[in-house]
Amino acid sequence: MQRNLTQSKEALLKSYNSRLKEDIRSMRENFEEIIRLAKGENETQLSKITQCEQDTYETQVRAANIVRAGESLMKLVSDIKQYLILNDFHSVNEAICSNSSLYRSTQIDRDNKLMAVRDDMAADLYDLEEEYYTSIYK
Repeated sequence: MQRNLTQSKEALLKSYNSRLKEDIRSMRENFEEIIRLAKGENETQLSKITQCEQDTYETQVRAANIVRAGESLMKLVSDIKQYLILNDFHSVNEAICSNSSLYRSTQIDRDNKLMAVRDDMAADLYDLEEEYYTSIYK
């Protein structure tokens, strides 16, 4: 069971790693293409106005792809944070055990103090009862 859990964690981490690499590759390629289009070195048979419009549209598509990849990276960061929170049971268990032992020792201490108070009150009540029954003022 533990082995399967470890393998699923490794598979998930590999998935996160591949998503990260893919998003960064997409951003880099789109950014490089925008820079290449901005240089305007291509001589084509299209008119300058048509080429300018085509470059503008392609730049907009590339920019949208960069934004999409950025949003995907933000989602990836969120997924990784959630993964870390949900799979950090070891430290959570340590904290729970630590708090449990602290509260258990505090409970035992309070129980001992309450028993001591109970015993003192019982002794005092016994003395008072004895004094009442032996008193001449009853």
